[in-house]
Amino acid sequence: MERRTLAQALMDCGCVRVGRYKLSSGGFSPYYIDLRMVPSFPQLFRRVVRAYLVLLEREEVEFERVLGVPTAGIPLGVMLAHELGKPFLYLRTESKEHGTERLLEGELGKGERVLLVDDVATTGGSLRRAAGVVRGEGGRVEAAAVLVDREQGARELLEKEGVRLFSVMTARELLQELYTCGRITEQSYREIVEYMEGRTHV
Repeated sequence: MERRTLAQALMDCGCVRVGRYKLSSGGFSPYYIDLRMVPSFPQLFRRVVRAYLVLLEREEVEFERVLGVPTAGIPLGVMLAHELGKPFLYLRTESKEHGTERLLEGELGKGERVLLVDDVATTGGSLRRAAGVVRGEGGRVEAAAVLVDREQGARELLEKEGVRLFSVMTARELLQELYTCGRITEQSYREIVEYMEGRTHV
């Protein structure tokens, strides 16, 4: 039930939309998930952070530090680190041209385990890049946590890198909850399922 109320709250705030949306790849999708808006809604933000905390506790994920993957993962990571009493790290989108010229900001001890935090996992490219930077600085990355896994290859890609991906829910679960409670029409839901199964292109 908590997952359903969270799904509804995300839709109410415009973080989940159904329609026809152009993707960065040039293709189209019958749904769009934009969790970068979450911090603009304090109650929703707290609920989302709580969902991460429950996930990490349930899965017994162990780590010493939290890293926010830019850009949406940074505010989420800050809040999680604060709630857990863990040190926070974040990545720059590009290295500084002065000072240490590092991509990684924050203190990291050799061999410390770092939890990667992001909002959505799609192909896993950003998470893999983050893992590479942390490992290059002497840290260990064994786990990543996201709110939504779009199931478009991220889990498999990260497994090859020795990183387990944990998600509060998959995109399919999110949209199924919205359909079950009547927030998505049967026709729209059918189109979404066909799209996810690769049987149609919007």
